[in-house]
Amino acid sequence: MADPRNAAFTARGLEPIYMIAPTVKILIISQAPGAVVEQTGISFNDKSGDRLREWMGIDRKTFYESGVIGVLPMDFYFPGKGKSGDLPPRKFVAGEWHQRLLDTMPDVELILLVGKYAQQHYLPIKASESLTSVVHRFSDFGPRYLPLAHSSPLNNIWLAKNPWFETEVVPALQKRVADILNN
Repeated sequence: MADPRNAAFTARGLEPIYMIAPTVKILIISQAPGAVVEQTGISFNDKSGDRLREWMGIDRKTFYESGVIGVLPMDFYFPGKGKSGDLPPRKFVAGEWHQRLLDTMPDVELILLVGKYAQQHYLPIKASESLTSVVHRFSDFGPRYLPLAHSSPLNNIWLAKNPWFETEVVPALQKRVADILNN
């Protein structure tokens, strides 16, 4: 991944952050690593990851050591802070790298699309469609894709306004994950 567009990151000694293997069956496509993850170099090694694992109904060991879970962010580096949160992922990363890396994971059965950037890239939706609308109609995109809200603690207000997420989407997610893990 020696790409001059990553020079600002590699100059600081940072490696691209993603988690793939040929054995992956459940792939998480998310926005980008956050500041905490940038420090550890481990995908979802933060409060967002704790919540995501809770939603999935799995523990850290399954997430990191089973070889069945993969993480492919829309950007492999933390893009920095903006006025109202993290900066968006750089568009070239998914466009140039995702398919190459997806091709190395032939057994993927489920792709969790965490957040609007991943959903807009992978789903046949209008740019104007809200994340709430896309996630609410999650069953329209199965069985391969399952759109999710962002698992960040900064998303607590959205979760409080949309209680159906935890009563409808999370149980469906947990069932699908359990079915794949137990198959």
